[in-house]
Amino acid sequence: AYFERTQILSTPVSQSSDAVDYETVAMRKQFYRHVSKGGWPFSTSAHGWPISDCTAEGLKAVLALKQQPCIRGWAEKPVLSDERLYDAVNVILALQNTDGGFATYENNRGYGWYEWLNPSEVFGDIMIDYSYVECTNASIGALAAFHATYPGHRTAEVTRAITRARQFLIDIQRPDGSWYGSWGCCFTYASWFGVEGLIHAGEPYDSPAMKRACAFLLLHQRPNGGWGEDFTSCFEKKYPAHGMAKLGDNGSGIVCTGWALMALMAARCDDTGAVRRGIAYLCSRQKVGGDFPQEGISGVFNRACGITYTAYRNVFPIWALGRFVTEYEPWTHRASAT
Repeated sequence: AYFERTQILSTPVSQSSDAVDYETVAMRKQFYRHVSKGGWPFSTSAHGWPISDCTAEGLKAVLALKQQPCIRGWAEKPVLSDERLYDAVNVILALQNTDGGFATYENNRGYGWYEWLNPSEVFGDIMIDYSYVECTNASIGALAAFHATYPGHRTAEVTRAITRARQFLIDIQRPDGSWYGSWGCCFTYASWFGVEGLIHAGEPYDSPAMKRACAFLLLHQRPNGGWGEDFTSCFEKKYPAHGMAKLGDNGSGIVCTGWALMALMAARCDDTGAVRRGIAYLCSRQKVGGDFPQEGISGVFNRACGITYTAYRNVFPIWALGRFVTEYEPWTHRASAT
């Protein structure tokens, strides 16, 4: 019901509002607005602005729920019609930039030199909407999941978008195997998105891009088994030599460790010892009550605005531990048996 209510301009209430009038091609052109109908926003439908990764995650969630046995009667009375899912795909496809990547709110409509006119004294890279590894990963995953469920809908466009997005991820991978993250700290975070995006696009596990990504993460594993970055990596665009030097645990942080492990396990890293050391580190940091400690800043936007997302300290370690038990450990057993 939540996804049904929050999809933009898709409910009977929103379709009877004046906002629908601004969705026509002529009005969008007049007011320089991107297509909105079918997207999901950063908050509620009243927010009104579709975002590529929010739309992608909303679409993936609906597709996943649709397959759950507990959601009874979907075939007879769908919570969201196929047409509404088609609208979501339309929004995602429309947000792909010419470089193959996906921006946040709108397509790239300018040039890098616009940043010289940046009026802000705090934020960086804000004058145009760029293509991001995070948004690209989410969009690839949503399009791939949609194509698996609806293989006959806009087949050529969907597959071409995935192919172009895959190439974008390869093109922006740094020489050391990492990706730069714009919404979290920073290279560890983005490398998880880069790896997952390539996998969604069908990248072989033994490809050069995947091997470089794993090598980067393994290189930066700390002696205690964890990984760590602090806020400086975001604005300096350089991996911090001392990891999470402040407010971490001997340079490691549980959130960064969760991200690194998620990437390595998704890539089926064959250094099982490194993965197990990371898992052991997470287990050692869990408190008696089950909670994980709050550490340094792990979120960011516009290069210089650090954000403490307090849920991160539990979400990502638990996610990594769950992936280890349900996916990675069984894979290692199968791999060793062949």
